[in-house]
Amino acid sequence: MRKGIVGVQFLFVAFGATVLVPLLVGLDPATALFTAGLGTFIFHFVTKWKVPIFLGSSFAFIAPIIAASKQWGMPGTLAGIMGVALVYFIMSALIKWQGQKLLDRLFPPVVIGPVIILIGLTLSTSAVDMAKNDWLLAFISLITAILVLTFAKGLIKLVPVVCGLIVGYGVALLLGKVDFSGIITASWFALPPSIAHFQFPQFAWEPFIYMVPVAIAPVIEHIGDVYVVGAVAGKDFVKDPGLHRTMLGDGLACMAASLLGGPPVTTYSEVTGAMSITKVTSPQVIRIAAATAIVFSVIGKLSAFLRSIPSAVLGGIMLLLFGTIANVGIQNLIQHKVDLSVTRNIIIVSVTLTLGIGGAILSFGEFSLGGIGLSAVVGVLLNLLLPHNKQEEAESLERNKQ
Repeated sequence: MRKGIVGVQFLFVAFGATVLVPLLVGLDPATALFTAGLGTFIFHFVTKWKVPIFLGSSFAFIAPIIAASKQWGMPGTLAGIMGVALVYFIMSALIKWQGQKLLDRLFPPVVIGPVIILIGLTLSTSAVDMAKNDWLLAFISLITAILVLTFAKGLIKLVPVVCGLIVGYGVALLLGKVDFSGIITASWFALPPSIAHFQFPQFAWEPFIYMVPVAIAPVIEHIGDVYVVGAVAGKDFVKDPGLHRTMLGDGLACMAASLLGGPPVTTYSEVTGAMSITKVTSPQVIRIAAATAIVFSVIGKLSAFLRSIPSAVLGGIMLLLFGTIANVGIQNLIQHKVDLSVTRNIIIVSVTLTLGIGGAILSFGEFSLGGIGLSAVVGVLLNLLLPHNKQEEAESLERNKQ
């Protein structure tokens, strides 16, 4: 009984972010809940039911999905998401073959930090565009989320998104700014639309290649989360069942999401935080959360309710959340003591950020690569090609010791 209650609580910790991504990119939130639950079960199966991780919608792909859908439509974009799964498969094979040393060589903090910063910053205009539809609702939602993060205790502190949505929606109700027509006409029980009317994604190389570089940041986030979950649970999941298995499980979950019309999924550190607070680290509890997500996905009224949330309420939450993502990238640089006085590091960080924020696009015929993807590729190449200045790096190491 206790496991069931905690499992449902864990879902609510992940609920806000899981449904927010599809609402922002034009996908169905019920489908996102279904694919999150299904993906979590796939992950647990591949990892021998040992790793207590929940997979939810990935924020890293909001901007790429929006941009790709404008060029190739949503069916083509969903096919492109298969490229994300391919990256996970390749990384899983590399880890199995070479261990993590190769990943550390390709994706050090000086590359990953700026890429994560870009994920937050490139979304900032979307947040402002949504918020300016009604600044009152946006600021009420934003202030609520800030207050929860600042003053709340326990599990409540982990759900600022849910709290902000509830208060913002409540004020919108009082002001008569909620359209109930969709909720009234929706069925109580219904399969998510993209699953009830299943269609294979329309495969095309352009969105496929476009999405591949963006997967670099979630891959590194995945590795970090597996280490953190292991620390919380007091087990070494990197060795048993192995990082190659967790990576493969995440990739298969992304593949299932793309086939069923959902956004790419990723490991959710919010749920890890909830485990740390409750001291409940049983994988069975996470599977209860996943099963609850699937049950919620077939409640038609819930899906309609989520779609009725005013865009300004979502925008207010995003003003905080997207900035928080950028902050994670800054923390990544600080925690790994990346010295930005070293010329090599200055070049990698500067070029990566400038290309991403400036919206650079590289085109060859019908193929184009831009935004976060282009920045990630350039960052990796610069890291591999730029020579090391041994004197500068020795001085940097000495400063870090002081």
